[in-house]
Amino acid sequence: MPLLLLERLNAERQRYFTGRQHECDRFKAAIDAAKLPFSVLHLSGVGGVGKTMLLREWMRICQSSQIPVAYLDARNFDPLPDAFLSALRAAMHLAPTDAPTPILAAQSDRYVLLINNYELLTPLDGWLREVFLPQLSEHILVVLAGRCALSSVWQTDPGWQTLLQSIALQNLTPDESRLYLTKRAIPVAQQRTIIEFTSGHPLALSLVVDALAQGQEIQLQSKASPNVIKTLLEKFLEEVPSAAHRKTLEACATVRLMTEALLAEMLDEATVHEIELHGLDVHELFEWLCGLSFIEVGASGVFPHRLARDILVTDLRWRNPNWYATLQARAYAYYSARLGLTQGHKQQQILLDCLFLHRHNVVIKSRFTWQEECHLQTDGFQERDPSELGRANRTALLKTVTQYEGEASARLAAHWLARQPQNVLVIRDADQRFTGFVMTIALHQASLDDLDADPATRAAWQYLQQYAPLRSGEGAILYRFWMAQHTYQGVSPTQRQIFTSVVQQHRNTPGIAFTFIPCAEPAMWANLFSYADLARIPEADFEVGKRRYGVYGHDWRVVSPAAWQERLVQREIAPSAPMLALSDAADSPLVLSQPEFASAVQEALRHFVRPDMLHDNRLLRSRLVLEHAATHDSAKRIAVLQSWVRDATELLKVSPRDEKLYRALYQTYLSPAPTQEQAAEALDLPFSTYRRHLKAGVTRVADILWQREIQGYVPKTS
Repeated sequence: MPLLLLERLNAERQRYFTGRQHECDRFKAAIDAAKLPFSVLHLSGVGGVGKTMLLREWMRICQSSQIPVAYLDARNFDPLPDAFLSALRAAMHLAPTDAPTPILAAQSDRYVLLINNYELLTPLDGWLREVFLPQLSEHILVVLAGRCALSSVWQTDPGWQTLLQSIALQNLTPDESRLYLTKRAIPVAQQRTIIEFTSGHPLALSLVVDALAQGQEIQLQSKASPNVIKTLLEKFLEEVPSAAHRKTLEACATVRLMTEALLAEMLDEATVHEIELHGLDVHELFEWLCGLSFIEVGASGVFPHRLARDILVTDLRWRNPNWYATLQARAYAYYSARLGLTQGHKQQQILLDCLFLHRHNVVIKSRFTWQEECHLQTDGFQERDPSELGRANRTALLKTVTQYEGEASARLAAHWLARQPQNVLVIRDADQRFTGFVMTIALHQASLDDLDADPATRAAWQYLQQYAPLRSGEGAILYRFWMAQHTYQGVSPTQRQIFTSVVQQHRNTPGIAFTFIPCAEPAMWANLFSYADLARIPEADFEVGKRRYGVYGHDWRVVSPAAWQERLVQREIAPSAPMLALSDAADSPLVLSQPEFASAVQEALRHFVRPDMLHDNRLLRSRLVLEHAATHDSAKRIAVLQSWVRDATELLKVSPRDEKLYRALYQTYLSPAPTQEQAAEALDLPFSTYRRHLKAGVTRVADILWQREIQGYVPKTS
């Protein structure tokens, strides 16, 4: 049998694992005891001190002693009870229908549960302490590993005082550091200086080894730095093999997950030329990146250790903000191109990638969570109903509404669930458990009686009628209910998933003209929604069950989804640049009625070969043009308008039914004869027939462009 990669990985980890003998002896003594001396072992230490490596060694000790062990990483699931239990079920290799808690409660032999990055489970700390852990068998040892000390409740509870032990993990001793460096083939003459500089910090030691392994000569100070990781990483960046390698690191730190394809897009031409001169390629750069000690591997790409990422980005934004903005812009360009080629879960992952690029923005960073990995998924409620899981989700949905908004709101949610179930998006974890939902109401598809039955839909519809009436073929949606099961509308991974689902719906819904988003605490979202061009609409506020909700909204006819996304990109990568919004009334977008639009199309055809006559055409301020020429340059807008008119006209050529209409338009407007009579003669048509074809052709072109104006695409001719 060939050696599995996992076995090789574990062998390499074991080979370089150094020190921690006291911690390992203490752990082994506990699991070998006839009765556990403590039930919970808390392992704490700063980032990069080696907690994960020690947990892996403890796993090996368990396996050597034939003691079952389960490992959980808090980065990979939400800090929610159901998400925790789902992750635990997977770690224990149980069936989807098995409940892990009763199995652990019935455990009569030694069992070890390791939970890493426990600081991310702070919202779950009380539940774990008071509900989950007390249900476990006395034969189970639970290890909680994290950067922070446990809350004081653990220390003051008389019960936990005797059942809890703590280990504060320190740097390696000089002897342990020396042994590690010897294992990594570092010459003895260099070891003392390295140890003094790093103070035995494991991540710092590994960074030095990485640098020396590349043949670099690092001049280390003999006196240890007070911030050794920052100093060492900066030194490492200065000593990377080439500028191309440095830019590779900086690019990796900028994005949520780095892939080889994304790296190829983010590197500039000078960097590509440099690596070619050195006989390298992007693949080799990516392989070098993956081999660095502070780079972690995820399911969909690689990413730096959190500490390394923070230092890299902080340094880059201070030292070379233009290059940082360029990296962001290239990442956005890569994501934007892929958005149009993907759908469903893959498209939502790309939207998360886009959102991650905003994580340092002061307006945005506090309103979202920023994990590299995301195991939540969004799908339609109707897809699962009427299965058992669908019924469970319906119950959970209505229970969640009742919990946070009351019985009156729950009755309205049930009403809309019966009327428009296809518009409900359910958020589920990796084990398909309900974690939240968003219920969208298509206002234009609802009956007047249904609209009037709900204060929210009644207020939104009245606003549309008075201030932003829908045109033929357009629709408006209200995100009537949106909430996470355990955190309502507060910051959480589920809330982040809801927001990316909303953006995804904006992109993929043809004809969307207006959206409304109600909030239980509108003031809390004011800064973020203002940044995202969602206007506060007090006229659409409503009250249900003596609770008042504030509403935000956006008119997509004025700023389309594509233009909106581009505006957010510009606000992030060039915050000092002028916004894409047009600044004066003469240049503001126009929302034309269908007759007004058709009249403007006819005028554009009439003056097609006379750009000087198109300066006052109202289509220059339509979504059709502004989406592709959001500029004050009249000549550019006219060129875009002419391009759309030409494309729509030539679209008629592909249809036998419409080809005669195209010929009439071509002879009259695109390549005009001196008179219409001469155009009819050139087409060998009676003048009355020619006029009929011409009129029908103008109508068809206006219809094609109208569909593009309101729905964002040019339909195929039949």
